[in-house]
Amino acid sequence: MSDASAAEVPSALIRLDRVSRWYTRGVDEVHALEDCSLEVESGHFAAFMGPSGSGKSTLLNLVSGIDRPSAGEVRVAGQLLNDLTEDELAAWRARHVGLIFQFFNLVPVLSARDNVALPLLLTNLPRAERWRRAEIALRVVGLEHRTGHSPRTLSGGEQQRVAIARALVSDPDLIVADEPTGDLDAKNAEATLGLLRQLKDEFGKTVVMVTHDPRALRFVDQVFHLDKGILLEGEDARRAHDALVLAAGGAPAAAGA
Repeated sequence: MSDASAAEVPSALIRLDRVSRWYTRGVDEVHALEDCSLEVESGHFAAFMGPSGSGKSTLLNLVSGIDRPSAGEVRVAGQLLNDLTEDELAAWRARHVGLIFQFFNLVPVLSARDNVALPLLLTNLPRAERWRRAEIALRVVGLEHRTGHSPRTLSGGEQQRVAIARALVSDPDLIVADEPTGDLDAKNAEATLGLLRQLKDEFGKTVVMVTHDPRALRFVDQVFHLDKGILLEGEDARRAHDALVLAAGGAPAAAGA
């Protein structure tokens, strides 16, 4: 690759520059996120962590193009999202983002294969090709033997795997997961985190996750700690990280490490 072409490749898949998000609630202005700057490299697995109301879900919505910033710039996969119209943003999300939800959001009357194929309805692919790609995605998550099963016949862990396959089926640059282990038992939570890590390691996907689960620390490359809409840095971030390590049964880092 020449120096000129290398310069055109973004150094980070996600870049936020002094991003804030506030809402009006009655007569009050609620600051959900304040002056946040961060980067996530392509092919990394990152977690947004913090207490309820810390701004982590707001941050996830901004990087996935579901919401818009009140101030600052959000750039993902080389695209400045601030510049897009609503229709352009929807088209951008369909191409670049796969979404995974805590409560799976599967359609009860559809089979696993049809649930996975849903994002492909936004394309011009014929049904046979949509099904073929859905079956490949189910094979990736280890559910090729459950393609014809409805969600009610699947376990919670299997339903989450279907949801992950649905996020993967359009081959997006970015997979975002909102509390993907929040409705799972310990065994299935570990399996889900391992599968998300597999998507990063084996398929080069960039994965960003909101979670309270301290077990996530063993699987992710980056952790961003938030509190009251502020991205923690320095000693504050270290203390938050040590608290999670202790919750996961580990030992905090030594001072100066």
